[in-house]
Amino acid sequence: MNDKLPDTSFPTKEEVLDFVRGHLGPIGKREIARAFNIRGSDRIRLNEILRELRSSGELSRGRGRRYGSPGTLPKVSVIEVNGIDHDGDPLARPVKWDGKGDPPIIYLALSRGEPALAEGDRILARLTTSHDGTYIARTIKRLETPHRNVLGIFETINGKNRIVPTSRRIRTEFIIPPGQENGASKGDLVQGQAIGGKSFGLPEARVAKVVEAADGPRSASMIAIHTHDIPVDFTPDSIAAAASARPVTPKGREDLRNISLVTIDGSDARDFDDAVWAEKEENGWHLIVAIADVSWYVRPGGPIDRDAFDRGNSVYFPDRVVPMLPEALSNGLCSLVPNEDRGCLAVHMWINEQGQLERHAFVRGIMRSAARLTYQQLESAWTGNPDSETAPLLKDVITPLYGAFTALQGARIQRGTIDLELPERKVIVDKNGNVSGIESVERLDSHRVIEEFMITANVAAAEALEGEAAPCMYRVHDRPSLEKMDGLRETLAPLGIKLSKGQVVKPNNFQKIVAQAAGKPEMELVNMAVLRSQAQAEYSPHNIGHFGLAIRRYAHFTSPIRRYSDLLVHRSLITALGLGDDGLKQEDGERFSELGKHISLTERRAVSAEREAVDRFTTLYLASHVGAEFTARVNGVHRAGLFVTLTETGADGLVPMSMIGHGRFDFDPVSQSINGRATGIAYAIGTSLNVRLEDANIHTGSLAFSIIRDGAVKVSNQNNMSKNGKKRRRNKKVESGKGKSISRG
Repeated sequence: MNDKLPDTSFPTKEEVLDFVRGHLGPIGKREIARAFNIRGSDRIRLNEILRELRSSGELSRGRGRRYGSPGTLPKVSVIEVNGIDHDGDPLARPVKWDGKGDPPIIYLALSRGEPALAEGDRILARLTTSHDGTYIARTIKRLETPHRNVLGIFETINGKNRIVPTSRRIRTEFIIPPGQENGASKGDLVQGQAIGGKSFGLPEARVAKVVEAADGPRSASMIAIHTHDIPVDFTPDSIAAAASARPVTPKGREDLRNISLVTIDGSDARDFDDAVWAEKEENGWHLIVAIADVSWYVRPGGPIDRDAFDRGNSVYFPDRVVPMLPEALSNGLCSLVPNEDRGCLAVHMWINEQGQLERHAFVRGIMRSAARLTYQQLESAWTGNPDSETAPLLKDVITPLYGAFTALQGARIQRGTIDLELPERKVIVDKNGNVSGIESVERLDSHRVIEEFMITANVAAAEALEGEAAPCMYRVHDRPSLEKMDGLRETLAPLGIKLSKGQVVKPNNFQKIVAQAAGKPEMELVNMAVLRSQAQAEYSPHNIGHFGLAIRRYAHFTSPIRRYSDLLVHRSLITALGLGDDGLKQEDGERFSELGKHISLTERRAVSAEREAVDRFTTLYLASHVGAEFTARVNGVHRAGLFVTLTETGADGLVPMSMIGHGRFDFDPVSQSINGRATGIAYAIGTSLNVRLEDANIHTGSLAFSIIRDGAVKVSNQNNMSKNGKKRRRNKKVESGKGKSISRG
């Protein structure tokens, strides 16, 4: 950045503010004066401007008397790892934070070969800013960080009480000296605190509290809940407010009860927040998407609202749901159950034959669901097997839904969206909390019908708010970073898929990559690699579009029972369109940046907790199968070994370097492979394997495997050494996912 500005008259307050905001990191008064060519007594005037900007809160002054926008972090800071993103990459926060609200998100960019960071680790890092207000950190030095608190299982081993950590990142157990048990019993989930000192070579700790009594398999989700600080209990005021709520009346609402709106959800769904309807018109289709009117019951600043904001969203585990709203609302008055009057915020949408949205109108209505259908029911009816419930709906309800969907799907293809095919697996838990199986969830056209209707409604909501110049909580998705693109190239190269550098990245570039892998054994891995290369979608009042959907403006409108973002959008629509006096407060609209950061964080928290719970339930399921053999595929390589995914259950685990096979193996970060020194065998992403389960650690939810030698897909065994002992120069052959060799230079 060129900090030297033209020599002009004395700068205005706005010019000084713009300059400081545009600077990368905090800046000193001397640099500001030099940039504006301010000398001598004029420095007093500059001091006055800086003082005024500080008093108004537009600038802050931090360490070294350096100025920056409030919340700006220094270029070099001490940060602490406080979580992981959806890719499993570490997130951090500044150790010292004097700004208002939550600190900015810091993504850690680890160098190749740099050891992994655990939650609680501290590093001295060099920070660079991103346009969305987040930071990218690169390690300068790791700092000594003792583990102060630990969540774990209370066990007695060889007569000694100890805490076995539930985090796989903490590799030591903690001895509990006599008198420090705090009433804990064997198997209890406890919160421990390190107290200093060691016994038998292990650090000592005390039990600060018993989180959950021993509870068998159900503790898997409880560990995830407490690890990620998911709020569980509603306040008494919130429960009382929900219990006292009453159904809406037709007064002031558009009556939609004579329209055959239907809900379509999974068979195990308990809250129904969206209903759909479609009708063919001369030049296209008329659609209605009706959404539960949660804002009628959850008023800004009330007790239910405060609890919902803290949660940010509902969290779904295999054996339970932690709802955003009390059950009296989420499964009661807000749920669009059949044959009951329910309040709704509905949008009429008109699309043309090509599936393009031409106009829309939002109304506050009262509806009565004509049927509660499942995805499988809808699909069966459409493919010729209607049941007693869907048969009467086939002509006038179901057929128009699929007709409108065909048009919307055509528009989606025309936009060139990223459409990934990733298997979804569901953990089946019986009434006793035991895992009875892990099933694949088939993706049906009926899923896509609802997805397209919801996307179109979300677009309409964003357009409506923009048209009224009203606050909008956009769902934004940026294009991938250069670092993510480089990582994707490294992943795809061993599979023979090329991704050119220097091109302007568009969504259809990724769709072409997916198409190259379609029908091949490595298809799932390629789809997952493309997903991991994407930026993380977030909530923000500043619109940058949605890259993955190839949409210019997008907001979440369709799930206010389980997402606070949608509730904010409902409130803004109500205020902007004059649909009631219970809409968005002005002060909340002014806080949308802060609110967006908060609900983005709660969403990541929920995703991490849900993923951890699934891993733990999967480990519990496989714990009785130690020694069994499975088919698997390599999904990642690391100096620690091979990360593999089991074909049948989708379980993820590690084949440590010591369990790959006989002889020495080396990790090659350039080719992203692990290679046998003497055998010529090379394992890369996509390699098919037969593995044996060696360990299922139910405390940490981790799995360890070994490779069954005769089950591995091998390349020809060639000697790497010439007769004089020097390594021969030749092309390295890496195993492809199909068991064939592909040459790499």
